[in-house]
Amino acid sequence: MPLYHKLGTFPQKRHVQFEKPNGGFYYEQLFGTEGFHGHASLSYHVHRPTQVKEILKSYSVEPKIAIGKNIKSLLLKGFELKPADDFLESRKPMLVNKDCAIGLAAPRKSLTEYFYKNADADEMIFIHKGKGKLRTMLGNIPFEYGDYLIIPRGIIYQIQFDTEDNRLFYVESFAPFYTPKRYKNESGQHLEHSPFCERDFILPNELETHDEKGDFLIKIKKEGMMHEVVYATHPFDVIGWDGYNFPYGFSIHNFEPITGRVHQPPPVHQTFETATFVVCSFVPRLYDYHPKSVPAPYNHSNIDSDEVLYYVDGDFMSRNNIEQGHITLHPKGIPHGPAPGAMERSLGHTGTEELAVMVDTFRPLMVTEEAMGLDDGQYYKSWVE
Repeated sequence: MPLYHKLGTFPQKRHVQFEKPNGGFYYEQLFGTEGFHGHASLSYHVHRPTQVKEILKSYSVEPKIAIGKNIKSLLLKGFELKPADDFLESRKPMLVNKDCAIGLAAPRKSLTEYFYKNADADEMIFIHKGKGKLRTMLGNIPFEYGDYLIIPRGIIYQIQFDTEDNRLFYVESFAPFYTPKRYKNESGQHLEHSPFCERDFILPNELETHDEKGDFLIKIKKEGMMHEVVYATHPFDVIGWDGYNFPYGFSIHNFEPITGRVHQPPPVHQTFETATFVVCSFVPRLYDYHPKSVPAPYNHSNIDSDEVLYYVDGDFMSRNNIEQGHITLHPKGIPHGPAPGAMERSLGHTGTEELAVMVDTFRPLMVTEEAMGLDDGQYYKSWVE
């Protein structure tokens, strides 16, 4: 997201001496992605950010694949995922490929005993249930129901919940998350036809600066492994930073839907994009207003992508028997569309209160063993009359 932000104090010029008031220097760190080409921020630390005291252990967290080459449409009953106290242990990948991992989590407790860093993937966490604060090395972000949290790879963070009943839908992406190019001009400003603008983003605030030495456990995810690493200083020791690479939030309730006289295709709902998949937000909106309009979506073939829908709230008009927390997978190779009767039911309706998140991947998704434990087993037959 090409949006400049800054917190705390830092020198006027990059890469120059930055002296502490009582002697010594602050330590500069370039925090960027895609080498030195992508978005980056410069942070200034009380202590050297490179001090690793110990590497305690490393263990695999790779998902176990149940179906490697899938052709079956699936319905996963997400709210049947059992809650867990630990934040990382609660996260269960459901659908994965070489580009991303799509999963669910139901953490009961805040992440306070250690810090977490995903060294491989940018993370998108959608808050279905829960409220709290994302605490990061670059500042804190409050969150609540309906918020997307975008966390670039390499960000060290903890997450504080004010609630125990927390339900999260998340995507780990090996390519950065951006807002769609067609919403922006050449310099990156969101255009007038964009369904949201810069005012809608929830930016980091409340910068925590800890001047502490000791043993600070950081769990680092890299190449399917979790490494438990002990830092010699508190990772939240940033005195100030500025730049374009930082975590941020965005509420699905601030997505302004684009409508028309006839049914609009899914790209009008697009919220984020990467080089390998897109994320869309289906929100309450008026239906099409042509006198002969069909509000339900037309049948379409998934030839180039797998479609994943996560159902958040409301009555999703194109499906039957869909509940909160359900995930449907419509794999490439088979056409899909409204459930029997859904098209007819939609005629004459003027609006919908549905709320859902869609992820369309350009490569097929594999199904994990965790997902099979939530599968209803019958969804692929739901179009048979």
